[in-house]
Amino acid sequence: MSYQSYIKSKIAVGFFTILMSSSTAFAVDKAPVEINDFFQEVFEEGLMDSPESLTYTRFMEQQGKSWRHDKLDDKSLAHEEKNMALDHHNYDLLMAYDVASLNRNERLSARLMRWQMENDFELDKYRFHGYGITQLDGLMNDYPLFMNGYHQIASVADAEDYIARLHGVTAQFDHMLIRMKIQQEKGIILPKSLLGKVIEANKAFTAQAVRENILFKSFAGKVDSLKDLNDGDKKDLLNKAQQAITRAVYPAYNQALVFLNEQYEIASSDAGVWKLPDGDNYYQAKIKESTTTNLTAAEIHKLGLSEVARIQTEIMTILKKEGYDMAQGFEVLIQKMADKQEFYYSDDDQGRAQILKDYATIIEEVNATVATVFNVKPKVGVEVRRVPKFSEKSAPGAYYSDPALDGSRPGIFWANLYDIKATPKYGMRTLAYHEAVPGHHFQIAIAQEMKDLPMFRKYSFYNAYVEGWALYSERLAKELGLQDNSFDDIGRLQAELFRAVRLVVDTGLHYKRWTREEAIDYMFRNTGYAMSDVVAEIERYMVWPGQALGYKMGMLKILELRTQAKAALGKDFDIRAFHDVILTNGSLPLEILKEQVDDYIAHTKEH
Repeated sequence: MSYQSYIKSKIAVGFFTILMSSSTAFAVDKAPVEINDFFQEVFEEGLMDSPESLTYTRFMEQQGKSWRHDKLDDKSLAHEEKNMALDHHNYDLLMAYDVASLNRNERLSARLMRWQMENDFELDKYRFHGYGITQLDGLMNDYPLFMNGYHQIASVADAEDYIARLHGVTAQFDHMLIRMKIQQEKGIILPKSLLGKVIEANKAFTAQAVRENILFKSFAGKVDSLKDLNDGDKKDLLNKAQQAITRAVYPAYNQALVFLNEQYEIASSDAGVWKLPDGDNYYQAKIKESTTTNLTAAEIHKLGLSEVARIQTEIMTILKKEGYDMAQGFEVLIQKMADKQEFYYSDDDQGRAQILKDYATIIEEVNATVATVFNVKPKVGVEVRRVPKFSEKSAPGAYYSDPALDGSRPGIFWANLYDIKATPKYGMRTLAYHEAVPGHHFQIAIAQEMKDLPMFRKYSFYNAYVEGWALYSERLAKELGLQDNSFDDIGRLQAELFRAVRLVVDTGLHYKRWTREEAIDYMFRNTGYAMSDVVAEIERYMVWPGQALGYKMGMLKILELRTQAKAALGKDFDIRAFHDVILTNGSLPLEILKEQVDDYIAHTKEH
């Protein structure tokens, strides 16, 4: 995944959502003398090529300017070809620098940029393999999420920009359909069960009266908050938005729906990417991208089975202490526990409001505790918000989005409240630690606030590192004494078990050729999670091969490195210093993370 793209991960939790860029357009003609200037030029050229990234990061606002919020990203194949050519050009410029003459931080930055570029080149042969539209992502989902969540309106000009973007989506849909037709010729079509969900969701999207659609309602709410605008001017803006949705947005969606319905008739039910051209090698490439390791699917599957057995044994030990009958076995006992009404909120607006309030309280509590294990904390705060109702049915259980650079938007922990049974009280602490503090919010916000990191490193995203840190944070909170309640601890272990099960089912789907139903059955029996969560997760792995592997692999590596540092340093080991090493270099491939810890150990021994 290119470090210059409009980040949207897509990721959540289970998976969470951070934004990454969608453009790698670098236009650096000649390498600057100073390599840090080169890094900045590469980053800025890629960012300036992506209007949506500019809106998301608010990079220009940090410079005291506002620019290009009336445009959407160019998603044409020609633009993609141009970007890849420029990526190769930049690689040649990077390789011309004398690495030996650089300081330590510059050498690390150069290595990271090279690592990412070479990974991009390796994946380029599979550029058509990723599904263009899924139940989770792709233009039909991402566009309203972007417009609702990130296009800020503080002036009439901002409102006019929003309307321009409503008209501009037509071109994006045209380019998307061109790509999907090429994919269809190659036999790359979303599985039938998921196509049906995409069709259903987007039929509902365009079946709404325009003024009930999230694109209009979000716009109307933002316009209504403009204080220096009279009612007549507000009405004029609302009418323009309604016309744009009627004449541009709905026709674009409906044209896509015609194509998707045609695809549905020829789609297969096969769940894994083994069915795609060169599918086995594609999956191995995705494993490397996600885990930043060279482990094989077979090795990961075996590791997953071992970790599932270990964690289930730990959970059973706690259940035995709480008086449960061990003879009934894990599957029965975990479901019995999950069925207890005392662990759930009321299935109404009041119950859902209380969930958000309680998440905020958990975050306040952990924020007051973490100073004992961290030297560095982010300056910007994190808020808890509900996943928008229009997307919650197919969205993950939770996800995180990072702060804006200009301070206009905090970090956000998005909680999905669609199914009340998917939010048991005993799992809330762990989810808050993962998504907010000290998980994603700490890692991402700290990286953004580091003064000596090039911008591309502040926005780098290595899945195993980012998700591994968040899963490690769940364990760290336990070590801080924040999960002493037996059931909260089961919630922590269940979340780790969930990630171990992912190793099994992801490789099961894409390597062992399991069906969707086989994967659902395995995950449901071995996690105790709500069926709605299990189905959403398995369907996620079907469209994002390998992505779910990074969590457990990253956590295991961080724990391994901490054990290594403790053993090597003995009484000189300081967990705050160790966390500095992990967090203050930005996101790193695991092999490079290990090198940083090795350097920290050697430096500490010398001093």
